[in-house]
Amino acid sequence: MDRATFACSTAFFRDYSSSSHTAFCLPTGHVDFIEKVDSFSYSDFFRDYLIPNHPCIFSAKFTEGWGSRRNWVTWDGKPNFDYLLQKFGEAVVPVANCDVREYNSNPKEQIPFKEYINYWKEYIRNDYRSSRGCLYLKDWHLSRAFPEQDVYTTPVYFTSDWLNEYWDAIGVDDYRFVYMGPKGSWTPFHADVFRSYSWSANICGRKKWLLYPPGQEENLKDRQGNLPFDVTAPSLQDSNVYPRYTQSQPPVEILQEAGEIVFIPSGWHHQVYNLEDTISINHNWVNGCNVAIMWCFLQDELAAVQREINEWKDPMDDWHLQCQLIMKSCTGIDYKEFYNFLKVIAENRISILEKGLDDEALAKNTPKAAISTLGMLHAVFDLKRTVKVLTSLSANEDFKKLDLTSLSPPPEALLHHLKAAIDTALL
Repeated sequence: MDRATFACSTAFFRDYSSSSHTAFCLPTGHVDFIEKVDSFSYSDFFRDYLIPNHPCIFSAKFTEGWGSRRNWVTWDGKPNFDYLLQKFGEAVVPVANCDVREYNSNPKEQIPFKEYINYWKEYIRNDYRSSRGCLYLKDWHLSRAFPEQDVYTTPVYFTSDWLNEYWDAIGVDDYRFVYMGPKGSWTPFHADVFRSYSWSANICGRKKWLLYPPGQEENLKDRQGNLPFDVTAPSLQDSNVYPRYTQSQPPVEILQEAGEIVFIPSGWHHQVYNLEDTISINHNWVNGCNVAIMWCFLQDELAAVQREINEWKDPMDDWHLQCQLIMKSCTGIDYKEFYNFLKVIAENRISILEKGLDDEALAKNTPKAAISTLGMLHAVFDLKRTVKVLTSLSANEDFKKLDLTSLSPPPEALLHHLKAAIDTALL
């Protein structure tokens, strides 16, 4: 570990590893703009944005070396349709219709990428109108489908990424996405999966973001407790439908230019518009700073499911298991998988602390290499945060009602190993 990394890691450990920093920042109308790469360290980001859960914008200098910014964009800043067709023309992509509401989202379909590009070109020629509606390519797992392509490099600030570390390990999914859409395409009001952090980099085009810090969304709910589809809709001013709307604060507004990266904190609800033809790269991620928020979200989701099917509690022998199944179908995870998620994260860090990492492993783009790059004391920070959440999970009554015999190691053994690894590392 070099001197700078050690100093950075020591600051993490001294200031945060034993604390419970969970404060959320209320909007002031100002979002910090990070201009220079050389003068902004991971420890700066950790201290000023991850821990206080505050949004920020990174300048285009942070992405200027990306292959997508060189190749996916024409000389005048427009999407390079010819290049994209050449590289990805045979792919099948998910496309949402922004003109149609389906519950609190837009309906999606899978279509060939070349068909979408042909639609997009025609949409532009027809002055951004089409009988097919405004179609938005969303949540495309391009990195997973085309790993050999030179698209981007994840900035160091976002490399402590437990979601993708876990889903890569089990080979099922990932939370790395490409979005492409014409001027006028948009994403309705929402908070990100598992109340994760997200970062979004504009390869070309401009976006407008409307952000609400955690808790403010409560004032935007209707009398039935439902969030709005569109926070700009005039109907929100009807107090008979939205009784607390007048108590809500104005959103934090961000105008994101080409090349810039927006950091969206954990649990911040938001709505996003493409002001021009736009391509962006997005990641969702969780780490030691917000894993407790993810755990709280899962408890809230399970409680909502239990309320919904409470009338079946007595006649249904496996009611608790059914609640877990319903929660997983809605959120993508249940309590037992959350345990396995924590286990993978913990075991990767324990391995680093106990065995270290040789030069060959460090040279590879692996989760363990990323952990080592951030420093050993950062791994200790991660383990201490994991202990807190795992302790709470193990004591949870709904968790204890499940059949835990398939979990290996058992929660008690994993907790013991975690604590021993922390103690040894601090000697």
